[in-house]
Amino acid sequence: MRLSSAAFAADASIPQRYTCDGPGVSPPLAWTRPPAGTRSLALVVTDPDAPDPKAPRMTWVHWVIYDLPPHAGALPTGAATPPEARDGLNSWKRAGYGGPCPPIGRHRYFFRLYALDTTLKFPAPPDRARLLAAMHGHVLAEATLMGTYRRVR
Repeated sequence: MRLSSAAFAADASIPQRYTCDGPGVSPPLAWTRPPAGTRSLALVVTDPDAPDPKAPRMTWVHWVIYDLPPHAGALPTGAATPPEARDGLNSWKRAGYGGPCPPIGRHRYFFRLYALDTTLKFPAPPDRARLLAAMHGHVLAEATLMGTYRRVR
């Protein structure tokens, strides 16, 4: 399984359109067919360089989606969560995509897509930690796309 974006290449800069310096819409994402036995997909987007890449203190979560249908194959620009899928909570404690907005320096943003052998149920939208804990032992494959961003000043 591979994850890509038509908006930016792996290890390249994320265009301003997908950040707080632009409209902040989510970038388009596409993935190859997940492995046999996949019942759902989960997407987590993180910035491990917060707040300063020279002295990171936390991983900031920008997007959490789970129970994506395995046949979906893509999320378009500015995607709303598909009806079959569910939103988790980002570090702003809200559902949906929050674009890169690093306070200092160039940060790395990891888009991670997980193929799971199950669907997940939560009584309330999970944060990244709860989602990863529930996924434990159910990950069939993982694909990562990393992009970078430095704020326009």
